[in-house]
Amino acid sequence: MAAALIENIRIDKFLWAMRLYKTRSDAAQACEKNHILLNEREAKPSSLVRVGDMLAVKRPPVYFSYKVLALIANRQPAKNVNLFIEDLTPENEKDKLKFQKLVAPLQRPKGSGRPTKKDRREMDDFLLG
Repeated sequence: MAAALIENIRIDKFLWAMRLYKTRSDAAQACEKNHILLNEREAKPSSLVRVGDMLAVKRPPVYFSYKVLALIANRQPAKNVNLFIEDLTPENEKDKLKFQKLVAPLQRPKGSGRPTKKDRREMDDFLLG
């Protein structure tokens, strides 16, 4: 495996290669906003990742945790990502995503105005059963 030849890699490039962010600049912005922790410390985009490091990715409301198993510089297909990182995110964190998907229909688009009487009755029926 070619990944064994790489000793370290920039964190923004690694996050992009592992498909945690769509673009490398998105990964760099996340680092600048302190959404990425490398071994429990805030990481700059130029921080170097090594095998065995722990990553924490803040994507509110969830904090994802990963362990680096191997390094690679090229973007990988989604099915190969598990060869390079191990997902250590607790189930209670993943449950927050499920809960958010249930609550999402109750949120109204910004600027849509106040709910009508009919909208309000439908929301009450849904929430109160």
